[in-house]
Amino acid sequence: MRIVTFWRHSAFTREHYTTGMVKRKLKEIVTGDGSDNGLLKPTIHDFKDEEKKEFQKSLVAWFRENQRDLPWRKQLSIPDVDQRAYAVWVSEIMLQQTQVATVIDYYKRWMKKWPTLQDLAKASLEEVNEMWAGLGYYSRGRRLLEGAQKVVKEFGGKMPKTAETLLKHLPGVGRYTAGAIASIAYGQATGIVDGNVIRVLCRMRIIGAYSTSQPVQNKLWSLADEIVDSDQPGDFNQGMMELGATVCTPKSPSCGSCPVQSLCLAKAMVDRNKLRNGNKLGVNTVKSIPDIECAADKCELCLPENETWDEIDGVQNYPRKPGKKAAREEKTCVCIVCKKSAKEDVQYFLVQRPQKGLLAGLWEFPSVKVEEDDENNDHTVREILRKSCGLRVPLSSQSTSVGNVEHIFSHIHQTYIVQALVVDEGDVDSSQIHMENSRWLTKEEFSSAAVSTAMKKVFRAFESSGTGKKKKSLADPDRNQKSITLFFKKK
Repeated sequence: MRIVTFWRHSAFTREHYTTGMVKRKLKEIVTGDGSDNGLLKPTIHDFKDEEKKEFQKSLVAWFRENQRDLPWRKQLSIPDVDQRAYAVWVSEIMLQQTQVATVIDYYKRWMKKWPTLQDLAKASLEEVNEMWAGLGYYSRGRRLLEGAQKVVKEFGGKMPKTAETLLKHLPGVGRYTAGAIASIAYGQATGIVDGNVIRVLCRMRIIGAYSTSQPVQNKLWSLADEIVDSDQPGDFNQGMMELGATVCTPKSPSCGSCPVQSLCLAKAMVDRNKLRNGNKLGVNTVKSIPDIECAADKCELCLPENETWDEIDGVQNYPRKPGKKAAREEKTCVCIVCKKSAKEDVQYFLVQRPQKGLLAGLWEFPSVKVEEDDENNDHTVREILRKSCGLRVPLSSQSTSVGNVEHIFSHIHQTYIVQALVVDEGDVDSSQIHMENSRWLTKEEFSSAAVSTAMKKVFRAFESSGTGKKKKSLADPDRNQKSITLFFKKK
């Protein structure tokens, strides 16, 4: 019979077991069902049963007392569970990668225009893009629309009721969003893991490996499912997110205000180090805090061997994230065509982006990406218009350089090289335009159109330059000289 070596907790001796005995002993360690009464629970990265109960009780009580007054939470008192689910769905999609303060006004406008899922299902993508303009990550709005249409068409307007079915059937809904809707709207006891929850759990259980690694992600989801309050899952999960957003913050966390600080191992490590430092200075201390160490050998959840606890950072040692990949550099030439009528009305020419890819379906000024091998690193207005849309302007038209506008997307550092052209209404030839989706918009129409934040920055730069106020001299370079000549002739 093959013999294997099995290492027990450091408080115990080394023994030898058969393979079958090892499997049984491992089960005992994980479940605490052995003769040791759970003393061999594997590592410090788990919560004991009594800790879970304390966590649930303290966090739910704290949340009910301290929760922020947010518009989507007011929807949770509505008796219609499908309406509650819709409200949570919209808020959670908007809150992805976006700050709460930014989302509030967008959410209010959205719910005023489409108060029910059925109302949203009747909307057009253009309307949704206009409502979403400036919020970023525009595919989120499109998927909300697609999801609403699918629920109405395939489910009779009734939302899926579990995290599993939400994840399976709703486009753009991932594991976190599905769990949030299911627990908050339907009371399903399922855990959630977002950025705030990651931070709370990594500090509570001193999980020091990179939070994006698969072992850590698996552990976090396991912990989230284990500790969620089965009686009040919605309040508990909202409490976890609220705690991470307002108390257990990335920087300068308010540990003294934390309702579960007694369970936080990162804070215990801070207190232990303070105690040790106090003893070194000859300060009398009564309280004793034991070392906090993981019993597992080469634990995938602990700090890597080449990294150490930083006393200055304290609880901010957790969570650990790998360095961000540098955004790639891109350059794009942009042309703002400003058309003036005889009545001095001003319009601007815009074209629509493809329905797939970055900023899908949004409107922008005619643009051409500068390729890496482009030696000139620039394009004339004619080239931009010819390549991007086919709009033709008089040969005598001269453009004005507005300058460069920088905009950073999540993965792209974009530089817009902006030029502007002011023309009269009769100077523009639209007959050769090779894009079906193009339009002339006034400034007011532009401000409410489905235009990205980047294009709004480009337009602000154009206005600041004063180019739109310049006269025909931009289109007729000899006009000023002719005026001067006539002036001297009169003399």
